[in-house]
Amino acid sequence: MSSMHFIISFILAYCLGSLPFGYWIGKLFYNQDILNAGSGNIGTTNTFRVLGNRAGLTVLVLDILKGTAGAYMAAIWGNVPSKEWLFFVGLGAIIGHTFSMWIKFRGGKAVATSAGVLLAYTPHLFVFASLVFITVILLSSMVSLGSMIGFTLVTLAAIIEQDWLLTVIAVALTIFVFYRHRENIKRIKAGTESLVPFGLYYWSKHRQS
Repeated sequence: MSSMHFIISFILAYCLGSLPFGYWIGKLFYNQDILNAGSGNIGTTNTFRVLGNRAGLTVLVLDILKGTAGAYMAAIWGNVPSKEWLFFVGLGAIIGHTFSMWIKFRGGKAVATSAGVLLAYTPHLFVFASLVFITVILLSSMVSLGSMIGFTLVTLAAIIEQDWLLTVIAVALTIFVFYRHRENIKRIKAGTESLVPFGLYYWSKHRQS
């Protein structure tokens, strides 16, 4: 892939990642601006919190797909020289989700979009990360906790598989995700983190009340 092809692919991936589905769904179907509600992010966690399960699941799927589609912008010129290019180009989609040009360069925490890039790069680790994410949410009722644990375990899996490119990128993204979730971490420690309306922890709390 020539440098010009990479730049164009990266820009296209950024444009895809920049699509603020959480913001648009909130405005079009719920008459709510999630930029001014909850954590102010456009991603899955805040969508679940502000708009509910249906909107949260929809945004989760769409944000994953835009990450995958962004990564595959590397293939618009023909065969991808190596699968590593899917990751390099897919980073454009992750940046686009975090700093969306549609909403004054605000955005989300890039968890689902990063997972979408992972799906393009190595599907079996995407399945592993998804199972971890779902399991943690079903136990803890916290999307934020599922995101952080999922990224951490993918990093460990990349080390075990000796995929050093994925390891380096996963470490960087894990640090970034923990940084973006710093307020969530404080709330988890204080026992005040927002819960999705399902899962073992949510149901146990409601049985007690």
